[in-house]
Amino acid sequence: MSEVQPGSAKPDLLKWAIMGVALIGVAAVLYVIGGALFKPASSSTDLSQFKTGALAKLNPTTAPAGLPDNEFVNDKGEPLSMAAFKGKVTVLNFWATWCAPCKLELPSLGRLQSAYAPSQLTVVAISIDKPNLKPAILEELAKAPPLAFYNDETGAMPFRLKSGPAMGVPTTIIYDKHGRERARLEGGADWSGPDARRLIDHLLAED
Repeated sequence: MSEVQPGSAKPDLLKWAIMGVALIGVAAVLYVIGGALFKPASSSTDLSQFKTGALAKLNPTTAPAGLPDNEFVNDKGEPLSMAAFKGKVTVLNFWATWCAPCKLELPSLGRLQSAYAPSQLTVVAISIDKPNLKPAILEELAKAPPLAFYNDETGAMPFRLKSGPAMGVPTTIIYDKHGRERARLEGGADWSGPDARRLIDHLLAED
């Protein structure tokens, strides 16, 4: 049997210790890289924190639904759908010329649109009036620049939303950049103040 010479084990122990530290370092680096590559996408945040002030009646959507696919018309009578606005935060508002709270709210929606670039936010205020009321619709929109003319000539669109029908007008529905309904507010509200801007800023900052 060979005899271990005094001190011969020390270099071996040092070599194994160095290799162990190196392996731990490599494992740590791989763990960090793997975590970055395979980290699951963050889910949409709850918007309950914005249910305050002017938006006290805001109801966050618990199961986000997609954009409605109903058609409506612009001022030239051309049909379009909400899919045209996907890719940016969209505020969909249903209103009518015979609805006093709607007409009171409309200018604040215009001011909200003015606060953001159209590439970031689009306010789509859809009148559910009959087509023969176009002059009255335009008259109200003139008080709420820069809102564009949109008209649901059938008046059916509010009842065919993918997350459930609107209970009346005015109703405002908030969609994120992915075209998912995130919240709705039934009844009038002031959309021109800091409460609404905090909500929109939050949605714009989301991935």
